[in-house]
Formats: sequence, C-alpha cells, structure tokens
Amino acid sequence: MIDKRVRDLAAAVAGIKDGATVLCGGFGAVGEPIALTEALLPLGVKNLVIVANNAGTGEIGIARLIKEGRVRKVICSYPRTTDPREFEAAYKAGKIELELVPQGTLSERLRAAGAGIGGFYTPTGAGTNLAEGKETREFDGKPYVLEKPIRGDVALIRALKADRWGNLVYRKSARNFNPVMAMAAALTVVEVSEIVELGALDPEAIVTPGIFVDRVVVVR
Repeated sequence: MIDKRVRDLAAAVAGIKDGATVLCGGFGAVGEPIALTEALLPLGVKNLVIVANNAGTGEIGIARLIKEGRVRKVICSYPRTTDPREFEAAYKAGKIELELVPQGTLSERLRAAGAGIGGFYTPTGAGTNLAEGKETREFDGKPYVLEKPIRGDVALIRALKADRWGNLVYRKSARNFNPVMAMAAALTVVEVSEIVELGALDPEAIVTPGIFVDRVVVVR
C-alpha cells in the first residue's frame, strides 16, 4: 500500500545531511514551508545551500536558519524583500554566499532539472555581470546565456491538501515555486494543512501528482 504520510516533522526531515542543497518553496512568506524549514534546526544540519525566491523574512523559516548559522549559500532572485534582516546581517559579515538568479531563470532552471533538460539559452542577463563565466551564444543577432539546471538534494514545499499517495493541491498564489521544486529534488517533503481520503481530490485540481512526492506531514 502506498502511504507517504509521516507522523511528525522530525520524521519528515530525517536523513537530510550537512551540505545539502535544499529547495524551499514560497514567494516571500506565501507558500513557504516554515515548519519544515525550522525542523532542520534540531536535526543539526549545517553548510546548507538554500534555493528560494527570496532570502528569508523576519526571523522565521529560511531567516531563522541563516540566523543560526546553518546556511552557507543562498541562490535566489530577491535577497532584499520585506524585512531581510538576517540575510543582510550575515552577508555584510561575510558569513554567507549569494548567487543572484533572475526570477524567470530561477523557475526555468528548476523546471529543467525536473524535466531532465541539460541546460537552456536565455537572453535574460546577457551582457551583464550575471553572465560572467557562463557560455554565451548568438541567435538571430541576439546574445543568449547558457543556464544549467538547479537540482536539489531535498525540496521542502507547502501545499493545502494531500492524499496518502502524495497528490497535492495548492491554495491560490501559495502555489508559486512549490510545483517546480517538487519535481527538481531527489527527496520531496511536503507540509499540508489537511490529508484527505483517496478520491476526495478533484483530479483536475491536482497540480503535483504523487509520483514527485516522498513524504507528507500535516502542519496546522
């Protein structure tokens, strides 16, 4: 019997190692898997590479990991959004690395990982500092930059509901980066508000099929 439910947050994040590349869903705090992210703290892992849209808000979730010195590098589009105090302090102190990736490029790099694509060319960033060290080519007289997939050791994502097979539905804009991250990691762990019976989810509303999900935990 397929059953991806786990009993608690500790079981959900079990086995995540030092130095892991962790994909964290969310757009700011919307759709961010705050409970799962903070569950990494008692696990004791460090030197993490966090991939997210932004570098944390306030002192929760990603920001708390940064505050506790668990993050070596952040790959994101917007390191300075609402209340980025912990990232700013760590970055100014030289305690954390930053790789800036344009938002559309970030999404496509994650999608490429999930789709098994080895890389793609984009005009975004061509001729800027973001293209330094990357292969560039010209198509129809326009420069393009080669971007590589971003693959995660683990994806921590947030959904509204799941069934025991791991099929997921999202709440409105909380969907954001969560679906592409679910496809781009070796291990995908999901926090949800509710787990429903098989057949209760409208198949037309399922955005992430359970084949991309490994563990599901209820967080209310």
